[in-house]
Amino acid sequence: MLRIVISFVVAFVVAALTGKALIPALRRMKAGQSIKDIGPTWHRSKQGTPTMGGLMFIIGVAAAVFLLGWKDFAQGRFGGAFVFLFALVFGVIGYIDDYFKVKKHENTGLTAPQKFLLQLAAAILFTVLMRNHGYLSNALYVPFFHVTFLIPWPLYMVFAAFVMVGTVNAVNITDGIDGLAAGVTMPVALFFTAAACFWARYELGVFAAALFGGLCAFLIYNFYPAKVFMGDTGSLFLGGAVCGLAFALDIPLILITVGVIYIAETLSDILQVGYFKLSHGKRIFRMAPLHHHLEMGGWSEVKLFCVFTGITAVTCVLSFWGVMNR
Repeated sequence: MLRIVISFVVAFVVAALTGKALIPALRRMKAGQSIKDIGPTWHRSKQGTPTMGGLMFIIGVAAAVFLLGWKDFAQGRFGGAFVFLFALVFGVIGYIDDYFKVKKHENTGLTAPQKFLLQLAAAILFTVLMRNHGYLSNALYVPFFHVTFLIPWPLYMVFAAFVMVGTVNAVNITDGIDGLAAGVTMPVALFFTAAACFWARYELGVFAAALFGGLCAFLIYNFYPAKVFMGDTGSLFLGGAVCGLAFALDIPLILITVGVIYIAETLSDILQVGYFKLSHGKRIFRMAPLHHHLEMGGWSEVKLFCVFTGITAVTCVLSFWGVMNR
């Protein structure tokens, strides 16, 4: 358990110190965020705020995982490293996307098909890797009901790819206001830390605790008013980390409850677009995703952060109760 605490501390300190150097460097690089023309007009003042700030918690997590994971690596337990590398692949995809956005000075980077194919390849490779190392089974566990369903491996692979790509993009959609994606993901990281420790999967606990520590440090710079944005570099990494932990612990369906905010944000976007097309211009929400709808209803960014993070904290506590008798 001491390693778990130290992992949090190392990630927090490294990420916080990295932020002090990274933000001025991003400003010198003129790596400013471009705000979409179709986005909220009141966000225009954020134009030029440095992006790619997710690098700070990625570096913090890397430091903690590889400094404190050698005991596990020596004993053949690579789960934490595998999940980190999986999340890092998504972070690299996000970094490429951010780089092109900054280079072209507009809010378009990789095309949607390019991102989808890269994400799909990463999901398939990770599933094969985790299966070959004994982290995954095709017995799908249903939290709260404590039952399992055997699924043929080809079908499980399709399910896993769908969930992974969907989760990563849902976290990306949630990253729309200052601190929101980081705040919502913090209780999720704590849930996975507790679950990993409960089942003595400390190699995964080290990673989850490091993720929590890195996000705590990131909020020093990202809480409203944000001095830096995580960019797709950070949000795609977070999505990879969240779904990677769920699959590494072999409880992927728990993403439904711990990720309730991610799901609500994504569904609001899907419903808005679908209804707009079907109704020839009518809308369900004032603006999608959900956080923009609430902003237009008078919610401040701080209120959104507190409410969405609070809801996630409650669902994470319930989720732990739902899996502890597995």
